[in-house]
Amino acid sequence: MNVAAVCNVVGVLLMVTGGSMLLPIVCSLIYQEGDFSALLISALILIFSGLPLRWLFRKSDVLNIREGILVAVFCWVVISAISALPFIIHGSIPSFTDAFFEMMSGYTTTGATILRDIESLPHGLLFWRSQTHLLGGMGFLTLTIIFLPHGVSGLRLFRAESSPGQVITRDRFVSRNRDAMIWLWAIYLGLNVIQTIFLWFAGMEIFDALCTSFGTVSTSGYSPKNLSIGYYNSGIIDWIVILFMFLGGMTFVLFFQMIKGNFKVIAKNTEFRWYIGFVLFFCGATSMSLWVSQTYQDFGEALRYGTFQALSLLTTTGFTTADYELWPQTAQMFLFSVCFIGACAGSTTSGIKVVHFTIIWKFMYGALKKIFIQPMSVVSVRLNGQPIDRSIIDLAVCYVMANLFLVLSGGCIMSISDNLDYLSAMSSVIAALMNIGPGFGLVGPSENYSFISDFGKWFLSWNMLVGRLEMFSVLVIFFPAFWKK
Repeated sequence: MNVAAVCNVVGVLLMVTGGSMLLPIVCSLIYQEGDFSALLISALILIFSGLPLRWLFRKSDVLNIREGILVAVFCWVVISAISALPFIIHGSIPSFTDAFFEMMSGYTTTGATILRDIESLPHGLLFWRSQTHLLGGMGFLTLTIIFLPHGVSGLRLFRAESSPGQVITRDRFVSRNRDAMIWLWAIYLGLNVIQTIFLWFAGMEIFDALCTSFGTVSTSGYSPKNLSIGYYNSGIIDWIVILFMFLGGMTFVLFFQMIKGNFKVIAKNTEFRWYIGFVLFFCGATSMSLWVSQTYQDFGEALRYGTFQALSLLTTTGFTTADYELWPQTAQMFLFSVCFIGACAGSTTSGIKVVHFTIIWKFMYGALKKIFIQPMSVVSVRLNGQPIDRSIIDLAVCYVMANLFLVLSGGCIMSISDNLDYLSAMSSVIAALMNIGPGFGLVGPSENYSFISDFGKWFLSWNMLVGRLEMFSVLVIFFPAFWKK
């Protein structure tokens, strides 16, 4: 193993993360709430920990795929641990387990929290908490690649942090990996800026608008308010967040194509069409259920609340505007179903992803047609007008089955370790593995994860990491063959 190259990447990543604390430090200076020293000390620890690694191993920049995977898994854990320092030093989250859980939840864009009173935190720490969404939403290793002219090594880091869905769809920006990351972050930050301006004009304070944008485009869910987006009680704000949750669920290659004026690619994109279909069906079904049951007598209100919550869970964002556990069982069933879907591969969302369901459905339809209607036909699955290889179908089936296995086994573990009822146990694992945040039962939208045992928090943190790295990058390190030459 090329330990020097791994240390080089880790060093740059520590320096980049420490440098990113500048904005929270400025925020702390503006509000003067006693969190300045905690943030400054943490930033200096990060920078001066990374500087020697970068300097000593600056000439080592060749990573193979195994080292890329190890860097991805190792760095997510290390950065989450070190990023917890401001909360521990300040004393707002004195427990390392709780602080690590909060940071892992932030970086993995899960949005699950152990905080009972979010608004009691100083503004600097609140900003840092939301900024972990900004960094983790696009994947902080992609940001590191910009500062590392690695060539092939950069590609291997990107693959280690990317979803299997991107392998299936073969989405790519430009030929050079470093240029691709610059485009990726430019589009991503551009969406954040645009949403912040929209929310500011809609009546939000600039601080809240920034934090909300960080949690929306990254489809993450941390809000600076205890009641999440429901605190603002504004239809305009709700629809702005709905729009950008939808955009965050799109593959970012499509934004690149729109900038180039190539709109035909969007029309031909199979996964995007299915994504729109899922959005229309589940948002419409949830809204109709709320209206028919007279939970909201005005159809416009039912559409607003139903669309917001269905899209929030579908895109794994996790924002809330109402306690959906008080809604009719039909509406809750639709919401529970979308927790397993996720949005598009190559987006900021987690979950199983639309492309996997698309492939499996097309394969099932073709197989049934061959068995019962046209025995001599050949089953062919197409994406974007092109046939895909059978190995891709096997990958999609394997990915879905592995997710279901982890949910079932994880639910049993949480039920035993924390004595949770079956709904709360299963829902806590689903919310962590799919990076959703709020779930059902004891981890519902009006609750938090503070009551979970330390073992349960570490186990759910592991599930967050598995879900964020799309499973295979984390699980493959447990195979003996991975460590062989």
